[in-house]
Amino acid sequence: MNSLDNIVSLCKRRGFIFPGSDVYGGMAGTWDFGPLGVMLKKNLMDAWWKFFVEDRDDMYGIDAAIIMNPRTWVASGHTATFADPLVECKECKSRFRADKIAKDINESVTTDEFLETHTKCPNCGKENWGPIRKFNMMFSTHVGAVLPDDNEELANKNIAYLRPETAQGIFVNYKNVVDTFYPDLPFGLAQQGKAFRNEISPRDFILRDRECSQMEIEYFVAPETWSENFELMRSLQHEFLEEILSLPKDKIHELEVPEADRAHYSKRTIDFMFDYPNGEEELMGLAYRTDFDLQNIARESGKSMEYRDKTTNETFVPHVIEPSIGVERLFLAILSSAYTEDEINGEKRVVLKLPENLAPYRFCVSPLLKNKPELVEKAREVYEKLKQKYGNITWDDSGNIGKRYRKQDEIGTPKCIVIDFETLENHTVTIRDRDTTEQIREDIANL
Repeated sequence: MNSLDNIVSLCKRRGFIFPGSDVYGGMAGTWDFGPLGVMLKKNLMDAWWKFFVEDRDDMYGIDAAIIMNPRTWVASGHTATFADPLVECKECKSRFRADKIAKDINESVTTDEFLETHTKCPNCGKENWGPIRKFNMMFSTHVGAVLPDDNEELANKNIAYLRPETAQGIFVNYKNVVDTFYPDLPFGLAQQGKAFRNEISPRDFILRDRECSQMEIEYFVAPETWSENFELMRSLQHEFLEEILSLPKDKIHELEVPEADRAHYSKRTIDFMFDYPNGEEELMGLAYRTDFDLQNIARESGKSMEYRDKTTNETFVPHVIEPSIGVERLFLAILSSAYTEDEINGEKRVVLKLPENLAPYRFCVSPLLKNKPELVEKAREVYEKLKQKYGNITWDDSGNIGKRYRKQDEIGTPKCIVIDFETLENHTVTIRDRDTTEQIREDIANL
């Protein structure tokens, strides 16, 4: 059965994802990517970068600092509004995000509205709640050598934040890119990087954690063209998710976010929802941010964010379309779609049917028997040639060939190449397909 527990178990057993700081008992909301997880994650991020940046002429990449001037978050509204509704159980003192434990409420819920839902504490089962409090999710830190014990007033001036999103790193560099490259509108700035959110109750494996990787584009457009460019980005997201990543179309759903639930900067938002093993959850978002961010930066910094049209000489502040996707959420969507349990010749197996462009390893090379030097030598020769050509190749000579196949099925390797005694005679190898388990013979020169 394709359950979240099965996927979590596979991730740890095969080295995709481990609990953060596991040796010390872990740390809630943090996860470490193991050797195979790093490779799959890199393949995902590389596929996104190629599709949205390298293959287009209207995109530019940046990599902004994680710790930014605190005025960034004043201008963006995060200092004032980036907060979740925190509620505490008076019985067991457990704390939760109110809109995640009660039905039919959103993040703007009031204490009275929450109490009317008669929600019981998920921890102790009692219904005895304190008032709703707003909890700002930004992680704070101090820049420089001044600490509160030295001089509290000075230390407060040195407070900075780990960025809660990558978008503002793009917005603060908009003027730099315009001044140095002067690109034609519309154009986009793309960034991949870490973001940090002090979630009240991280849950559901890597779906809601405190440290994540984001891939975002801010697509700058003339104000009157926002609608057509919104539809362009909308279609591109579907193409990327369904054609490049091969996610099942029937598991992707669009949710038009009502005004009351939209972020403070958004005039229109579509959430792309996905059918995860634990239910439908947000996979990515597409937002029309208007000129909210650039106008706020202009007001806070005192510097003009206007763009001068090369044809009309008209000046205006561009509007922005933002596709934003969390890598971990995408990672889990890929895994949950690929995870399969079937039966081959009466034997049950687990197989990750990953697309070939995402699989950690493209091929696994094995000698039929590891105690036959002539087979091992020939297998090593084939392995080295394929390694030079494709890069992501693995070697496996542990156990019998059946166990090797089962291991490679579990980690998603599309093809296993086996060097046997016939190879020594005619230079052909056995190629075994992960999904069908069918085997063919092919000349080494054609690999």
